[in-house]
Amino acid sequence: MIEVTPQDLVASRFAISPMIETMHAHWVLAGRFETGVHGSWVARRRGTYQELERRHPVLRASAVISGNRGDANVDFIAPPPEAVNVPFETELAAMRATPPGHAQAEIARVLACRPATGRDRDLLLDPGVVELFAQAYEALWNEILAPEWPRFRAILQRDVAQRAGRLAAYGWAAALEDLGTGVRWRPPGRIEVQLSFPGRLHRLGGKGLLFLPSAFMTGIGACLSAAWPYALIYPARGAAATPPARDRDLSALIGRSRARILAELAEPATTTQLAALLGQSVGTTGGHLAALRGTGLIAGTRTGRSVLYARTTLGDALANG
Repeated sequence: MIEVTPQDLVASRFAISPMIETMHAHWVLAGRFETGVHGSWVARRRGTYQELERRHPVLRASAVISGNRGDANVDFIAPPPEAVNVPFETELAAMRATPPGHAQAEIARVLACRPATGRDRDLLLDPGVVELFAQAYEALWNEILAPEWPRFRAILQRDVAQRAGRLAAYGWAAALEDLGTGVRWRPPGRIEVQLSFPGRLHRLGGKGLLFLPSAFMTGIGACLSAAWPYALIYPARGAAATPPARDRDLSALIGRSRARILAELAEPATTTQLAALLGQSVGTTGGHLAALRGTGLIAGTRTGRSVLYARTTLGDALANG
């Protein structure tokens, strides 16, 4: 259980972590998590991942002891970020700066709960294990995640933008709606998070909580190590969305690209996010949005410096048949 007090809420915020998403993608590719909606993506990337695992056997070794419940995970690989928009390179540098003693202590703690044997254990106990992880995750990012990061990032940004809009308009209770069944708002201003693993009550002491959406997670996770910022990781809205069959019918009516945009706008999104999701230029996407807006199928709402588009009642009716 995590208790988030009004004092913690003042210091809480939403953020995105490329390194944490790389770690979660690793767990999916290695079979530690179910592929879920990413089945076709995993199938396309399996050969590349197997080659990476051959070149960087620490990937296999870490997968053996990762993706566990509770404290039985190695946190130094992908600690919660210190800021809201941190590039992968900055997070990689933070991993490389992990003191060897700290890394070895974390690995020993996890091995006590989930033993590894043979070559896997030897790699995990190697004095240079931090650099082994850094090289492996750098290759994993460059060869698998980075080429598709604009699409994954758009999913995460869309979730954050929508929740930030709710937070500004209606407060934390609305921002946390549908975050997970274990997340509860307790008036007058307290959040309780029931984790899927037993443990003591965690009080944050005014440090706040990072809320990190994930395109790969299907449940709630947490980082509660005092060495890093406290973080709650949750499934991003829209990560599991697939275009409905109705798209094929709409394509004949309004064109394939506009039909896809209308389908994606089951969840609000900005022009840049939609362009990344669909693999289009921002200018092309903007033209389609203008046409859809002109026909009353979508509407735009300014949120900060961005315009968030969503389907209107008419757009919902057309998209859902």
